[in-house]
Parts: sequence; C-alpha cells; structure tokens
Amino acid sequence: MADHDPGPRPNFALRRAALRDLLVENRVDALLVTDLINIRYLTGFTGSNAALLVYAWDTTEDRTVICTDGRYRTQVGEQVPDLRAEINRASARRVVEIAGEWQTGRVGFESHVLTVEQHRGFQALGTGLEFVPTPGLVEQLRMVKDEFEVGRLRAACDAADAALATLLERGGLRPGRTERQVARELEWLMFEHGADGIAFETIVAAGVNSAVPHHRPTEAVLATGDFVKMDFGAMIGGYHSDMTRTFVLGKASDWQREIYDLVHASQRAGREALKPGVSTKSVDAASRSVIEAAGYGELFVHGLGHGVGLQIHEAPGIAKTGTGTLLNGVAVTVEPGVYFPGRGGVRIEDTLVVRKGGPELLTRTSKDLTVVD
Repeated sequence: MADHDPGPRPNFALRRAALRDLLVENRVDALLVTDLINIRYLTGFTGSNAALLVYAWDTTEDRTVICTDGRYRTQVGEQVPDLRAEINRASARRVVEIAGEWQTGRVGFESHVLTVEQHRGFQALGTGLEFVPTPGLVEQLRMVKDEFEVGRLRAACDAADAALATLLERGGLRPGRTERQVARELEWLMFEHGADGIAFETIVAAGVNSAVPHHRPTEAVLATGDFVKMDFGAMIGGYHSDMTRTFVLGKASDWQREIYDLVHASQRAGREALKPGVSTKSVDAASRSVIEAAGYGELFVHGLGHGVGLQIHEAPGIAKTGTGTLLNGVAVTVEPGVYFPGRGGVRIEDTLVVRKGGPELLTRTSKDLTVVD
C-alpha cells in the first residue's frame, strides 16, 4: 500500500550521494537497486514494483533512473520528482538495458536480494555489462539514522506507548480475556493513537506461554498469577517501533519478582553499554553476563537486540556472534529475556538511539514490575 505522506521529506539526494561514495570504494560504475525498502530509502518511492540505477560519478544525477510499471505512473512522479522515471513492468530488466545502452561497465547488484534466475536473465541480455555482487551497501547507510528518521521512530514509539497506557487504563489487561482479545485491542489502539500500521504481529503470551519467546496469541485465557508478556510495535511513515513489557496479573510470587528483577537489571546493563565505538558483541555480553552470573544463562536463548527502522529487524545485530561496532545515530533494541519452559518467562525491551552522551530512549513505558489488579 502506498504511503502518500504529506509531511516533510528527507534529503534523498544526500543519501544517494553517500551511496555513490560507497560505489567508488567498491570499484563499480553503478548500482542496480532492486530491494524495495532500499529504493524507498534512496528515493521515497513506496510502490510494489521498482528498480533503481545509481551511477558512481553522476553528481548531477542525469543518469540516475527509477523504473516502475504503469500502475504507479502518477505516484512515481509525486514521490520522486527529481529523477528520471521509466515505465516498464519488467523494471529491473529495463534498467539493465539502459545501463547497457550507456555502456556502463561494472554494475553492482544486490546479490542478497536478486535471484539466481534474475541474474542469469540479465547476463543473457548481452549488454556487455560486468555484474559485480555488492551486497549490503544501502543497508550500511541505513544503519545510521538521520534526524528525520529518528523523528519517525520517536512517533512510532509514542503511538505504542500511548496504546499500552490506554489499554491498561481501560482495564483491557485482566483475567478472563484471551491472548487474542488483548492483542487485537492493543493493535487497534495503536491505530487510534496515530499508527499507519502495526510493526509486526503482536505477541501476547500469558502463563506458560510467556516462556515461548515468539508465541503467537491464541484463545488461551489470562488468569490471576500469570506473567503476561506483550511484544508489539507501531509503524508510522514506514518506520517501526519495538517494545516488550511483562506484567503480572493479581499478585506476583517471589520467583516472579526474582526473575523480573534479574531481567530488569540485565536490560539496564545492556542499555548503559550502548555507546558509539563499542562492539555489538560487548553490548550483548554486558547484558548477558548479569543473567549468567545468576545461573540462568542457558535460559536466555536469543540475541540481545537488533537494528530497527524501515524494517523491524535490520542491521546491526547485537548478539554473542555480533560483528562490528556501534555508530552514533544507530537505532537498536535491547531485549534480554529469561524463559522457564512450562512455567513462564520475562522479556523487557526498548527501542533506543545510540548517542555520544548516552542512548536516547524512545519507548518510555515504565519498566518497573507492574502488577495489574
């Protein structure tokens, strides 16, 4: 579905200029962009069929071309008024033909996106182009958010925070309701608070189901004494929020308080470790070590977090196997969890932006243990 956003536009030309620097570094003359999320990031186009050709030395952008099909003729003119637009249903093929007509030479392509069959088809065109695998170049740029993007992320997080607050105020989280009922009401409340869509299928996991990290809501009925884990997010202008809060219904037992406090401390350690120049692996270790020291390391079964933006999961990954270091302006989640199979579990998650003076917290709902009466 097209997002005809009347609000301010980011500087797409500046983003393409940054990409051209990467093309020069990777010794390609142009890049064929076929990932629709990357095309949106570079141009603002939100249609379901497109291809983009960006030249390495084309500072005037006379040879930067976007191609889409006839359904989007008006939309591409509105959303991408600054670039030449071609109309052809075989968008990627047409862009490759243009690159051949211009005798482009070495053309990078998104080898993590393009299928083998598509690649063979391009080679069979006989354009004389040399196709060079160049995975992840646009994703590399997307890791660091500009202030326009942070504003969208902040708005998405605000919508999710407000939806949860309204749900609790209305008594929507209570014994006798089903996981599905709670999930659907929370999703609708995100729309009421300004969301364009939901960031992903909402997780509401009660009782023993809270021990399943990615449980899908069922007709399971919430009961007094349950942990209720809620993982959800809103989407505004294409940007996603991601937050998890875990509640107790009625009265918290000693073991629930112990595990909650442990995860809370682990999450705080992970947040505090978020600094520019710090390795993603060491951020995971800062949080994970708190849980391991308590003897529950084997019950923390996933990575600590991930990047978030135009996709709900994007670079960088924050895990034991993580690579690279954090940069100023990267938006990430921090979400440790401890899960006791057949008993229950806790996860606490925030969306944050890495800043030089300390991370900016975008999801503001309290992380103190909340017992819902």
